[in-house]
Amino acid sequence: MDLSRVDLNLLVSLDVLLEECNVTRAAQRLHVSQPALSAQLGRLRHLFDDPLLVPASVGRGMTPTSRALPLRDSLKAALKGLEVVLAREHPFDPAQDARDFQIATTDNGIIVVGLPLLSRLQSEAGAGVRVAFRLLDTTQLSQQIERREVDLVIAPPSMFPPFLKARRIYDEVYAIAQRRDHPRGTEPLSLDGYCALDHVLVSLKGGLYEGRVDQALAKLGRNRRVRLSLPNFTSVPQVLQATDYVCTMPARFAKSLKDELDVFELPFAVPGFAMHMAWHPREQSDAAQSWLRTQVLEVVNSGR
Repeated sequence: MDLSRVDLNLLVSLDVLLEECNVTRAAQRLHVSQPALSAQLGRLRHLFDDPLLVPASVGRGMTPTSRALPLRDSLKAALKGLEVVLAREHPFDPAQDARDFQIATTDNGIIVVGLPLLSRLQSEAGAGVRVAFRLLDTTQLSQQIERREVDLVIAPPSMFPPFLKARRIYDEVYAIAQRRDHPRGTEPLSLDGYCALDHVLVSLKGGLYEGRVDQALAKLGRNRRVRLSLPNFTSVPQVLQATDYVCTMPARFAKSLKDELDVFELPFAVPGFAMHMAWHPREQSDAAQSWLRTQVLEVVNSGR
């Protein structure tokens, strides 16, 4: 095939078409109209002398032909190589360039990493740099990353797929928080005192009344009273201020609430966890994403 005859934009469209196997969804991802993408598909069929995608026997989608199937991996690899070349030729200038970054994380990650990151970007980036946070959905994350709907993940490694490149950014331990003027006072907690309190448990999966704290207590032959289970940490301060409940939470998150709540060390050991940032290997050399990862490291290190 004569490469001088090939419009690279057509290959980008083919890559998305082969991922989606649906012209409507592919057009939405490519930000073009469906008729325009259908016309591009016609040109691709002429270029490869093959239908490439044919109507599926069931449903409204399409099925790759035997000629198109082996194209998927080789085409994606070729496009990734071109991205690396272009990234090296065009360094990212955060003061002048426009770029939208999509970050998937937990509500804990938004507070502990996201807020100081946004503060830093106010001084380090121009108006063209925008950031969107989304709550991490482990069931959709792989597809979101492949579709470039997520640029960076900030989470423990158990929450993201192993094919991502990752870097440990900090280690986390746990602390306990209570409202100001709590009837138990502000003395350091004993194990007996901890177990006698009414607890809030945060379960990201929702509806659970046991977690790693309860596992640690069970090894000591003890248990606690969990009175409330919540799906996130951001609603905990309001609950604690309205009740005599306490909550065991990541220490960095608890530290961010020091003006609202009293925070104490736990009277027993609970295994902590490591927070990582992770990204698709194809973005390793992307100048803009490399810059973003550097900013995350800077805000995390400055907070130690």
